[in-house]
Amino acid sequence: MLIAMLMCYAGFTALCLATDRHHGELLRSKPSPARRLGLRVAGGLLLTLAIGPAVWLSGWAQGLVEWCAVLMLSALLLVLLLPYRPRLALILAGVGLLASPVAAFAIL
Repeated sequence: MLIAMLMCYAGFTALCLATDRHHGELLRSKPSPARRLGLRVAGGLLLTLAIGPAVWLSGWAQGLVEWCAVLMLSALLLVLLLPYRPRLALILAGVGLLASPVAAFAIL
């Protein structure tokens, strides 16, 4: 479930960066329309692809329940970090993306 958690957190962070407010707060610039679209697509794709590891490990019935739990936990973590430690939220998303392949190989 670690890989699903990392993917969900990165996906929610990408969706968060697609907004003007959070993009400006974290990256000190306003996102262009192309960047905004790219972040939305990447965020949605990461959230959707996170279903794969959850279902592969636990089957469809339990995997979807675990995926929903991971979605809620990663969103809660991001919501709690953004007001107090916004840079840490961004760093964790980057580290999570870099650690995802390692977590994928740990499953095998």
